[in-house]
Amino acid sequence: MNFTLHLTENCNLGCVYCPNPKSAKRMSDDVLYAACELAFSRGKGAGFCFFGGEPLLAKDLIYKAIDRCTELSAKTGKKANYKMTTNGTLLDEAFLERSCSVGMMIGLSFDGLMQDKSRCFKDGSGSRETVEKNARLLLSRIPNAYAMMTVAPFAVSSYFDSVRYLYSLGFRRIIATIAYGNKVSWTDSDIDLLRSELDRIAEFYTDILLNGVRFYFSPFDSKITECIKDKNTADHCHLGFRQMPIDTDGSIYPCTQFVGDKDWYIGNVFDGIDVNRQIVISKRASMPEECRECELNRRCTNSCGCTNRLETGDENKVSPLTCTYERMIIEISDRIAGDLFKNHYDIFIQRFGR
Repeated sequence: MNFTLHLTENCNLGCVYCPNPKSAKRMSDDVLYAACELAFSRGKGAGFCFFGGEPLLAKDLIYKAIDRCTELSAKTGKKANYKMTTNGTLLDEAFLERSCSVGMMIGLSFDGLMQDKSRCFKDGSGSRETVEKNARLLLSRIPNAYAMMTVAPFAVSSYFDSVRYLYSLGFRRIIATIAYGNKVSWTDSDIDLLRSELDRIAEFYTDILLNGVRFYFSPFDSKITECIKDKNTADHCHLGFRQMPIDTDGSIYPCTQFVGDKDWYIGNVFDGIDVNRQIVISKRASMPEECRECELNRRCTNSCGCTNRLETGDENKVSPLTCTYERMIIEISDRIAGDLFKNHYDIFIQRFGR
């Protein structure tokens, strides 16, 4: 089974757009070990994503999880895999040494040149200098580590420059999304500027591919690949089955946005998962009524309960912002794919034909 372990609700940054409450809550050793045992109890392997808050504030728990899973792997013959999302401010050589020894994949939350506008330390000072230094360290040890960008409306004018900056640092995998939730407000002029920045990124992305460099930029890559393979975007979710978050107290939920909401509780690490409850909740994941007649409904994130809940308070209701953004991304991605297919067929097949 695959679990996202919410090791702590504490964080050493005060990101302007972050909708998640912070507290001193921290996972106990007992909960951690029970989560490890449960992960190995079913399936062919165990997967763990270390999450927060900032998970490196609970670095000792990560080490304990790896130690326990090493024992369980030897006992069961099942493999464990690990990944982590971190703000990067606390990365160091010792942690990367340990991470590399178990093949951990690390995603770095890094907004590039937008960083100091969006992701500051709690005293208001910028974090970009620290994260850039640690990003170079990360890439020296894990070259395929990915950067995760969040684009806020007040920083959108630096979106293209931030992508180019992260690429210059050595990132060849960038996952970008816009900021959602009640901490941000997108105006029509912000959306217009977002479109302009995405058009510039599309040109930059295409030029890189034409130069033969392997470069992954989501959302373009995901939209193009899903279209070619005729995959429904909703298939990535598998609400309540694919990647279940475990709260600091050991409670299990179907998705990160629902942590703490007892209506979405599906079990705990000590008693296990309530399979009947899990099945009932998984059936809640459906296409919103207003999207069913849309010609793009299989290609957008209309069924993402996390995003819908952040924007509208209802997992089954899509916001106008989501609809506008998704249409924009699909249009630009289709234009990129169409141009490559028509004018650079060999490169198109090499990049997307597998």
